[in-house]
Amino acid sequence: MTRKFFLLALTLLFFSFHSRANFDFNNNCKQAYQAIFDLRLQDAKSLIQQEKTQNPNNGITILLENYVDYFSLLASENKNDYERLKALKSNRISTLEKQDKSSPYYLFSQAEIYLQWGLLQSRFQDYFSSAMDIRKADKLLSNNADKFPAFLPNKKSSGLIDVIFGSIPANLRGITSTFGFKGNINNGIKTLENLATTLPKTAYSFYKDEVAFFLCYIEVELVHNKSNYNKIMTYAESLGDSSLLRSYLQGYISLKNAQNDKAIMYLQNRPKGNNYIPFPALDYLLGNVKLNRMDSNANVYLANFLNHTKGVNYIKDAYLKLAYFYYLRGDNNRYQSFIKNVSSKGNLYDEKDKQALREANDAPPDLILLKARLFFDGGYYNKALALLANKDKDDFKLLRDKIEFYYRLGRLYDETNRDSDAITNYQQAINVGHQTSYYYAANAALSIGNIYEKRNDRAKAASFYKQAIAMKNHEYETSIENKAKDGLKRIGY
Repeated sequence: MTRKFFLLALTLLFFSFHSRANFDFNNNCKQAYQAIFDLRLQDAKSLIQQEKTQNPNNGITILLENYVDYFSLLASENKNDYERLKALKSNRISTLEKQDKSSPYYLFSQAEIYLQWGLLQSRFQDYFSSAMDIRKADKLLSNNADKFPAFLPNKKSSGLIDVIFGSIPANLRGITSTFGFKGNINNGIKTLENLATTLPKTAYSFYKDEVAFFLCYIEVELVHNKSNYNKIMTYAESLGDSSLLRSYLQGYISLKNAQNDKAIMYLQNRPKGNNYIPFPALDYLLGNVKLNRMDSNANVYLANFLNHTKGVNYIKDAYLKLAYFYYLRGDNNRYQSFIKNVSSKGNLYDEKDKQALREANDAPPDLILLKARLFFDGGYYNKALALLANKDKDDFKLLRDKIEFYYRLGRLYDETNRDSDAITNYQQAINVGHQTSYYYAANAALSIGNIYEKRNDRAKAASFYKQAIAMKNHEYETSIENKAKDGLKRIGY
């Protein structure tokens, strides 16, 4: 009897030892993580389930499941899925709180879930919840850094949060700083760039794709320096050849840096197959860059996006771009049909959709200016300049078009390093348009400020930044004003 009791106790002890809560980022979990960053989410789910069967108390599986939901929602932007999946957050946090407290992943994994949902909540315009969750993540990461200073993954997320808090718009910084939302974009970028170099040589090398993903978005959305294009593309190319996320990043970065032909190449050559998650935004991007080049099949990709998206963003803009596609071809009936859809379909979450609605409610664009604008967006500057070379403001009937004519020339000269010509045309745009609701004059003043800042002429830069701020009741007012205030801060005014 004693022997049987002893064997039973030994068995229970053995079972308890092997089934207790733990964090094991083993090879199976690393394969699931890699599948997530390839956007092969079904493969990732299968690997996670396999790990849960073999090691039911491995807390890493909870974190990986959250990654799956995070990328699923980023790709789909489906509001119903967002409402359904966000209910899982609190249960996942509660389960992680019962895991191994001695592991560096204990606080880190909780912070990751708060951070990912904070980013998603911002995307779906739940800004207060977003700020609170990112703040919780920041505190958890800070505590974890004190306990495990050598745990490199911590810096991945803390660096991102440093950038997020550092990029809070100028008009909100006074309020948010009282709640402890303080960051520094440059420090955050430096942290992430150091990780991009050091991580591959460590046991945490599998996190390199996530660091590259963060750096790509930060450089494109916040830094806005086209001279960094090759550097950003190096980050994107560090993701594997089988990664659909890599193709998206390459296409998006190229689009935002006026490398239109490269964007088309990357987006057309993306990996395909049923094992990849549906990602309608890829067709939206491809439709845009093909329209910039005036390709005859740009409409196909814009229509594909509209037929397959279940998301909340870019629907109005896609209809506007389809309207412009047919307008350029003289098909006024289809132009009018799609313009009506801009008003009746889609949402107004994203600034692109808000601007699409403004344009749809305005007079049709001037055909020459529309072509010049599309060529400009694609980086075909010589083609755009050729269209405007023999034009004068009096060639355009509408005040809107007279202002845009000067503004567009200013932008083209600015991008081709003809600063004096750029300033001359920007100033004309200000003179003609400073009392209108169009953004051209205010953005022209901001652009002249940037030129003088680069010349280190702080007094003139400040003068034009202040002009940009002084203009009110126009499109993109908050965005332009915040950029001008940031400019004044940079030059010490």
